[in-house]
Formats: sequence, structure tokens, C-alpha cells
Amino acid sequence: MLDSLWYWLAIGLGTGLSPWAPGTVGSLLGIPLAVWLLGRSQPVAWLSLVGLIVLAMPLCQLVSAQLGGSDHGSIVADEIVAFPLVLLGAMKITGLPLLRSFRGMALAFVIYRFFDAVKPPPVYLAEFVSGGLGIVLDDVMAAGLSIIVLVLLIKTMPTAWLKASR
Repeated sequence: MLDSLWYWLAIGLGTGLSPWAPGTVGSLLGIPLAVWLLGRSQPVAWLSLVGLIVLAMPLCQLVSAQLGGSDHGSIVADEIVAFPLVLLGAMKITGLPLLRSFRGMALAFVIYRFFDAVKPPPVYLAEFVSGGLGIVLDDVMAAGLSIIVLVLLIKTMPTAWLKASR
């Protein structure tokens, strides 16, 4: 029974079984998590997110071992916990709550999915790290690159279009 619970958590309650872009579909569960975290105080949000990222490592390791020992495409817990990092990180750096809007979250999501799917350097190097750490690390690194791009966009472009929707 417990193995089944871990499995369902790792595959994002079934979203990781999507025949079309399971990583993207699974990442969608990161949006309500991000919204929940954004409603908390900064310390609670960051502690919760770090705790979830740390817990995702053994979870992904366990289910990965059950599925053959690799970063199986159906495992999406890593994407789910890494996406909120993009929003929290960019908001922390800019001090602007613009990313709470639908458009802001959509932009963050598209940028994050790009870096997670393409895995440019140094993101792809995390794939050489074994186990749950490696499974989660590439997503955290993709989130880091996403934060940089998002902050640059916010700092260099007019942000009125981000405010237009809530």
C-alpha cells in the first residue's frame, strides 16, 4: 500500500502517465502548489519548498528503482516541486508580485518548461548524478536558469502586460 502511495505521488497523481508531454502535464501540478506557497509568509514558503524538494529526492529514488533505475518519464514529482522555485525566486529578487498574475505564471511556466525540456548546459550535467538527487537536481537547475531569464525580462521590459490580468 505504501509503495502505491509513493508511486502515485511520484507520478503526480497520474499526470506523469500522460501520453503527451508527461513532464509538462505533470508540471501543471506545480501551479497550485506555487499559488499555495505564494499565499504564505516568505519564511514559511521557502522552508516548505526546500522541504518538498528534499523529500522529492528519496521519493524519486524509490520509484525510479521500481521503474528500472532511471529518470523515468512518468516521474514528475521533481517538476512539480521545482516549478514554484521559479516564481518564489524571481519574486524574491525583483520584489515585485507581478508573477502572481495569470500571465506572469504562464510566462514563468513556459520558460521553465523550455529549460527543463531542452536541458542546456549546465542543466544536462545533472543527469550524470545518480539517484533521486540527480532526478531532482536537473529540474532545480532548470528553475535556476528560468529565474535568471525571468528576472532579466522583468527588469528590461515594460511589465504593464503582466499586471493586466490577475
